[in-house]
Amino acid sequence: MKYYCLGIKGAGMATLANILYDLGNEVEGYDDVKDHKFTEEGLDKRGIKIYYDNNHPLDKEMILTHSVALKDDHPEIIRAKEAGLQVKKYNEILGDITNMFESICVSGTHGKTTTSTMISQILDNVYGVNYFIGDGTGFASKDNKIFVIESDEFNRHFLAYHPSYTVITNIELEHTEIYKDIDDIRNTFEKFANKTKNTIVACGDNENIKMLKLSPKTIYYGFNSDNDVYAKNVLLTDSGSEFDLIVNKENVGHFKLPLFGKHMVLNAMAAIAICHLEGVSYNEIEKLLANFKNAKRRFAIENIKNNVVIDDYAHHPTEIKVTLEAARQKYPDKELVAIFKPNTYSRTEKFYKEFANALNIADKVYLTEIDCNREKSEDYGNVTSKVIFDLLKNGEMISDEKIDSLLTHDNAVICFMSCASIAHLKENYIEKYSKKE
Repeated sequence: MKYYCLGIKGAGMATLANILYDLGNEVEGYDDVKDHKFTEEGLDKRGIKIYYDNNHPLDKEMILTHSVALKDDHPEIIRAKEAGLQVKKYNEILGDITNMFESICVSGTHGKTTTSTMISQILDNVYGVNYFIGDGTGFASKDNKIFVIESDEFNRHFLAYHPSYTVITNIELEHTEIYKDIDDIRNTFEKFANKTKNTIVACGDNENIKMLKLSPKTIYYGFNSDNDVYAKNVLLTDSGSEFDLIVNKENVGHFKLPLFGKHMVLNAMAAIAICHLEGVSYNEIEKLLANFKNAKRRFAIENIKNNVVIDDYAHHPTEIKVTLEAARQKYPDKELVAIFKPNTYSRTEKFYKEFANALNIADKVYLTEIDCNREKSEDYGNVTSKVIFDLLKNGEMISDEKIDSLLTHDNAVICFMSCASIAHLKENYIEKYSKKE
């Protein structure tokens, strides 16, 4: 089959395009953004053509799918429909793919990408798997029986999926432009999880998860000893995290992670539980986790002279909090500097106080204006980054034109955080700081 993916450089769409190509389909795409994005690596590797204008011909045999960031009045969507292309929703295509394999669906407000990556790396080292990771990384072969997929609750996408196994890492209020309240979110997760054919693996420490009415075939994990799987003797150091794992009251091993923060221990427990269900021994999992490489833009570290640059996808207050705490854990003797680009007016409006509280963990905070391509500022009154800025203890607004402010920091950890594109700020800073005498 032939697919035309609009917004192909978005993390989800890029991953889908990679998988469709691997399964033997013809794939090409379009994007408004000409700047290079980290999601292009897999597309370039496969030779998937990306267009940036409306001058190329369209094959009416192609199936059109597009990012939700592109509205129906987008010129390329209109052109494709006028050319007679069939339209199919992004999540419906993914739903069809989950039905082709034994699918492990990893869901939750936070931690989906890292947990999916852990599971994929472990299982791929043992017998090979297909995977859909939300950092633009995807691979599929018809010869593999298992498909690990990061399952996003945004727009209730994951309700189209067909899980054999389900992971729920946590549930918090998020995507307030989609969900009425936390009850709506819980109900949607419950509906999704109870589609699971085999076993659900869920964080028993999370109050919202514990309120769900889940299948009896649910394994709960966490730090609390009333879980089926829990961590004991947790040690967080500047070289990583380690813990003993207790399963049904038995110590099954001591696990070491080259990762930082208690949230990473939780992610690891979910991955261990799923991989053991898939027949991998605890000893083998222990060895593989010790050499784990995280996904793109997940606490990605780069040393520049006397400073450390961290690039992270954090865009929710909880994610910012754990990212900054992890930076403190790894670099306790360095100044901690946060650069945050808020994404969506609705999230900023709902969580501005929580954003400020999380950012205030840092010694210094730099804030950009809100970057959003799926909402209109006029629909949200006076919501700007100022609502966060006014609550910061030591804050400053920043932009490409004001990047020199960052050059005053030495012996510092510089954390760039956003789900929007913040690469230009980071690259501009690195270039200037590298030349600084």
